Amino acid sequence: MYNVSMYLSDLSTDFVEFLEVERGRSVKTAENYRLYLDRFVEFSDDMKVGDITLETIRKYRLWLNRYQDEQKRTLSPRTQSYHLIALRVFLKYLARREIKSLDAANVDLPKVAKPQVSFLHVDEVEQILAAIPPDAKTAERDAALIALLFSAGLRVSELVSLNRDQINLDKREFIVRGKGQKDRPVYISNQAAEAISLYLAMRLDSSPALFINQSANRGTNDDGRLTARSVQRLVEKYAKLAGITKHVSPHTMRHSFATDLLMNGADIRSVQGLLGHSDISTTQVYTHLTDQHLKEVHERFHSDDQSVSSGRTEYETEKS
Repeated sequence: MYNVSMYLSDLSTDFVEFLEVERGRSVKTAENYRLYLDRFVEFSDDMKVGDITLETIRKYRLWLNRYQDEQKRTLSPRTQSYHLIALRVFLKYLARREIKSLDAANVDLPKVAKPQVSFLHVDEVEQILAAIPPDAKTAERDAALIALLFSAGLRVSELVSLNRDQINLDKREFIVRGKGQKDRPVYISNQAAEAISLYLAMRLDSSPALFINQSANRGTNDDGRLTARSVQRLVEKYAKLAGITKHVSPHTMRHSFATDLLMNGADIRSVQGLLGHSDISTTQVYTHLTDQHLKEVHERFHSDDQSVSSGRTEYETEKS
């Protein structure tokens, strides 16, 4: 049994390394956990792990709800929930190391309303593609990027990490490494494959990155790879040029990919695999988006009440 007089700060670095090495979390995710744990250290004035009690958790939740940063910004209910999730994972880590502290089961998570999922219809995606000026220096790149986002349902982090040699345009499929360092197969449409082929044909640089910025040939030490923020700005720009008033982000394209599959009859388990979701409940957020579509199908193809009623009357009359 380890010494319960250990302070929170004594264990934060080991905890982050545990998340990366043993839990397979990405560096970014592990650092987010560090940030959330640092907030708990700040709140508790770096208390001993053996002194964490239910009252500590109650006061911490209140502190999070009242928290303001230097710009007077508060924490959303969802962000507060992330802090508590991180604390619960940390307490489980302590139990794993046989360091006595509060049982993680005592940290209840608040009920947070699921965010509304925004998506585009196919014709809106086509509007965005049509809004790219054909004479722009980055026209081929931007068209290939947007087509790939919609065709494959990639996360923006997955998109910007792609290299040229990963893409098989003949088979129109490749492997992408997603969250938790998990690999999954990705398939793309003919349109996306043609757009990428056109873009790669005009590339004269030696960068391994699939999507690069305009400075890639200026002798910089990096490979000129586009950043996630650059992709976000790019998508937002063309959505506005296309006259689409709703907020559009790279993740909107991912939502659109999933919604389009479901509306065209794909089963939810297949969509889960294509999106790389480890939990089916994550994929189920899209099912309510197709409710209206299902209603329209029902009204179009199912016998209406009058015909059913008439049929029953005729049957009963014939029987009698």
